[in-house]
Amino acid sequence: MKKLCCALLLSLPLSAFAYPTEVETSLNGTEVSYETQDIGDSMGAVLLQNYGKQDVNCTAVFQNGPETPKVRKTLVPAGKTSNLTVSFGRAIIKLRVKLTCNPA
Repeated sequence: MKKLCCALLLSLPLSAFAYPTEVETSLNGTEVSYETQDIGDSMGAVLLQNYGKQDVNCTAVFQNGPETPKVRKTLVPAGKTSNLTVSFGRAIIKLRVKLTCNPA
């Protein structure tokens, strides 16, 4: 039994490797903060927090190497959060995100 437990523990990864994420922002005077998240090998996300007093329209363009860029849009109400997620067909090596936010 002890050997089985040891074998299971050794088969688990010792550390999780995250891919690098580059974010280019154009917030246009809005009070929005962002946090990138890696969900898995082929998925990524950006969590948006609106600290302002008015709603904000945000657009994120996610790009992973040679794949076609994927566009996600959201309206972030004042004082609320919104999550933009994307899934690619290949494992992400480096994720590039262009985030543009404008007052609604």
